Amino acid sequence: MIKIRRLLFISPEKKQSILAGQVITTKRVCRMLLLFLFPLFSRSAFAQQKEIADGLVQAGVILQDAGQADSAIAKYRQALELDKDNLLALEEMSYSFLSAGKYDESIGYAKAAIRTHPGDPELQTVYVSYGNALDGLGKTEKAIAIYNEGIKRFPVYYLLYFNRGISQNTLHKTDEAERSFQKSVSLNPDHPGSHHAIGHLLFNKNNIPALLAFCRFLALEPAGRRAADNLENIQKLIRAHVTKSPEDRISVNISPDLLDTKKTNQQNNFSSAELMLALSSAMDNDSSNINKTAVEKFIRKFSALCAYFKETEKNGYGFYWDFYVPYFIEMNEKGLVETFAYIAFSSSKTPEVKEWMDAHQTEIDHFHTWSKGFPWRIN
Repeated sequence: MIKIRRLLFISPEKKQSILAGQVITTKRVCRMLLLFLFPLFSRSAFAQQKEIADGLVQAGVILQDAGQADSAIAKYRQALELDKDNLLALEEMSYSFLSAGKYDESIGYAKAAIRTHPGDPELQTVYVSYGNALDGLGKTEKAIAIYNEGIKRFPVYYLLYFNRGISQNTLHKTDEAERSFQKSVSLNPDHPGSHHAIGHLLFNKNNIPALLAFCRFLALEPAGRRAADNLENIQKLIRAHVTKSPEDRISVNISPDLLDTKKTNQQNNFSSAELMLALSSAMDNDSSNINKTAVEKFIRKFSALCAYFKETEKNGYGFYWDFYVPYFIEMNEKGLVETFAYIAFSSSKTPEVKEWMDAHQTEIDHFHTWSKGFPWRIN
């Protein structure tokens, strides 16, 4: 109001000059307002683009899971056109190229993700793809170096240790591989692959830990090709020292190592348990057991083994005594060995196993509830 009143008392020329100034000022205010609002509009537009990009990535993941890698990659490219540094798109692009065997491309996108998103937790899986791609190119030492770099940044991500173990085993660094698998399985006791790896690494080297690793695997993954193979491995390990002649004569062949008292105090020594299991297996052909089914024979022997663990637990030490043995002792004490045995034998598809499984769903559910809640010693 004051400015208007003043304008009423000035000359027309001055008035025109002031009005011109007002127009200039108004334009400046508009420009300032636009400068203020542009970042808001820009951020809103970027957020929209990112949301669309994330949606394209999700669509790509579905295609990848359906085995349509090329279509998935096309979706990820669209996402990166909208959001060039989209971490999910870079991560999934690296994985899709890895799955397609295009290792150089996979490495390129993994590097881009690491460069543009340093410290982001999602990078833990990128390091896995990166290392796997290097392995695919035969650069296994470099793959191990990448896993180690990932482990420094993400020291509790089990898959980095697991994949490092695979690479170390490829280079015949079995002791290092074993330690990697031990770390992996202790960080995630529910990862079947880690138990599978330990079982195969120790097969015919340290039979009882191998047996326990395969048994834990079957508690987690009782169906499929790996389950059938590992059930067969368990049967081989249980019968490792027992042979049957054409005349049905049973022999127990004990390795001198099992009787070497100098090794009794070594860590992860299960020689006495293995000897006990061998003698128990020899009883399969006894008149009281010969007509029992394979799963019934397993229940008898495995229950006895778990009970033996309880008796000797205080004398054993090492990773496998500390990690696996308490699980199987508690399984036996809670009367769950029978249920576990039928779960483990489910891949055999024998009629007696199927019938038992169909009639005992409550017991099966109870076993899985107990198993999932078991308090593992996690490093």
